[in-house]
Amino acid sequence: MMELTLSSARALLLAAQGLAAPPPAAGKADVLAAIRRMGALQIDTIHVIARSHLLVLWSRLGAFEPAWLDELLAEGALFEYWSHAACFLPIEAFRLYRPEMLKWRERSEAEGWLKEHAGVAERVRERLLREGPVRAADFERTEGRAGEWWDRKPEKNALEELYNTGQVMIARRERFQRIYDLQERVLPGWSDAELPISEEVERAHALSTVRALGVAPARWVPDYFRRYKRGMTARLEGLADEGSLLRVRVPELGPDPWYVHSEHRELARAAAAGTLHSEVTTLLSPFDPVVWHRERASELFGFDYRIEVYTPAPKRKYGYFTLPILHRGALVGRLCPKAHRREGVFEVRQLHLEPGVEITDALAEDLAGALRACAAWHETPEVVIRQSDLPAFGAAVQSALACGSRKPRATERKILSRRSSS
Repeated sequence: MMELTLSSARALLLAAQGLAAPPPAAGKADVLAAIRRMGALQIDTIHVIARSHLLVLWSRLGAFEPAWLDELLAEGALFEYWSHAACFLPIEAFRLYRPEMLKWRERSEAEGWLKEHAGVAERVRERLLREGPVRAADFERTEGRAGEWWDRKPEKNALEELYNTGQVMIARRERFQRIYDLQERVLPGWSDAELPISEEVERAHALSTVRALGVAPARWVPDYFRRYKRGMTARLEGLADEGSLLRVRVPELGPDPWYVHSEHRELARAAAAGTLHSEVTTLLSPFDPVVWHRERASELFGFDYRIEVYTPAPKRKYGYFTLPILHRGALVGRLCPKAHRREGVFEVRQLHLEPGVEITDALAEDLAGALRACAAWHETPEVVIRQSDLPAFGAAVQSALACGSRKPRATERKILSRRSSS
């Protein structure tokens, strides 16, 4: 059984996630490949610099055309549904989610929304059948002015419940607005006679999770796709017995076995030999698979992270929408950005480094490169750092931004010896 150090386990996870090496120029096929590699791409509406799903792709692909994601959805290479959250999913995974849709429909029709609002749902279905794809905005509000966000039009509620129950799908998006259509038109070749049994679904999700994470203990696996915890260890052991998974050890994180997908056998060997390293410095979305599971980020990277969007401003420690900083295999800090597109300014309101991080010219220059690339992608070429918990480091990053691209050197001069871990 192979043994991995903590750092090599990190390298294996990052490689599986597509974060091992700086990306070449990306095309539309790379967007689809990245989503397939992750298994799911979480959708979020917060738009401080870019919506989360776009930022997750940028971290892996560099500058890419966001319209490609919309095109892949409209072309049927992707679909939207609930996974660990609302996600873009590869269309080949539809069969794994279809049983959940039908279960939701059965509950809703028996004692839920569809039972109580059958007339509204039927009117919406009839309009879709008669007129084709619609937006929620295409239905006029008839019962008065809209109230708070939960005071939605009945037709909007109907569209959402028909979507939840698999009767309609998201055919495409226009300016991020969902365009709904009947499932049989969006996916005309599908038949519910193709439904997999429950054990096949759980097996497929377990394998997909381990492949996406590179290396994982049983305790990490259920939450990636929000699956059942009961029986997971036995399932993974069975998959290892048959050779679909490999057992490895990570002694620094305890005696329990960890698992690697058989497709990542050579990556695991390279990690165990100490020859697999991440060369990437980038910014991560709060909903990136590397960090959205807070316990996993803490256990593997020693990075305690929470998003402070819902924290009252006076109680925020790091900022409204902080982005973790990934630097060559480690999570070294976080920053709070804001893209001012009219002014062409990419503002870093706060920059924080983790305790114990060694502060070098290389770190400053690599971070400057990541900021420069992200700002260019947003067409906000001027990067301004307003505040850093270590002013000397903030000044060094600002200086590196002014100097342009980094020139490699044989050795790295320290700016400060090391940030205190106290």
